[in-house]
Amino acid sequence: MKGRFELIITVLTVIVGNFIYAFAVKLFLLPANLMSSGTTGIALMVNHAFGMAVPTFVLCFNIFMLLVGLAILGKKFVMTTVISSIFYPVALSILDNLLGDIVITESPILNVLYAGMGIGLSLGIVIKAGASTGGMDIPPLVLNKFFKIPVSVSLYVFDCIILLGQLTYHPVEDLLYGILLIMTTSIVLDKVMLFGTTKTEVKVISKKAKEITQEILSELDRGVTLLHGSGGYMQQETYVVLSVVSNYELHKVEKLVRRIDPECFVIINRVSEVWGRGFSLGKIYASNKDN
Repeated sequence: MKGRFELIITVLTVIVGNFIYAFAVKLFLLPANLMSSGTTGIALMVNHAFGMAVPTFVLCFNIFMLLVGLAILGKKFVMTTVISSIFYPVALSILDNLLGDIVITESPILNVLYAGMGIGLSLGIVIKAGASTGGMDIPPLVLNKFFKIPVSVSLYVFDCIILLGQLTYHPVEDLLYGILLIMTTSIVLDKVMLFGTTKTEVKVISKKAKEITQEILSELDRGVTLLHGSGGYMQQETYVVLSVVSNYELHKVEKLVRRIDPECFVIINRVSEVWGRGFSLGKIYASNKDN
């Protein structure tokens, strides 16, 4: 029952992500005639050369790539991409019929930024759901399997080729907008992938390390590790208090530490992801029963 519920949530998440992708393309990318990378970029070139509708080409291309993925990468890969490969062009076609020739803004910069934010958000949602967007995601994976070429490298090469191909009917200025679109998409995608996983690492060097440790344990209910250290100048033995807290708890830690030892040395780092007891695993409390 639990597995079925999780599957339903995953499928719905992927559908929502692809709908956002279709909205971004329909409302901002297509009306502004922007350059694009990936399958959409190839579809725009085919549309310009032969007049084939963008949703139709995307659907045909995605199905072809699915067959390639099935033959080379296996059934498991296809199962995670089939929803995106089919639903994105379908959603794009539905929105095309519903919204017609609607234009929200004629500003190239606004169209680039909002298209990039929408595409980045949608890709992040789909990837975090454990799925793939299919299409031009597949050739880099095939190259990686046979020639060990890093996926990121071949993906950027394909994006550059697709952008350059659109220069045949776009002014050079549009290439700059295309590059800005890819950069915006990448930045938003990174933010979405890290959303909810970032934590804060705090290191405190203090003569009152044990007292600070007890306060963090009792007041914040966070785990603490005491590291042994030695001062570089005075060569004095000391403790380093190490703890990872959620971002909103950082202010409480700073206030607590300053109250106990105003002269302590504090190092604060942003951590992209944390696994382990108290974060990805539930907390376990030791029993204090008297023997």
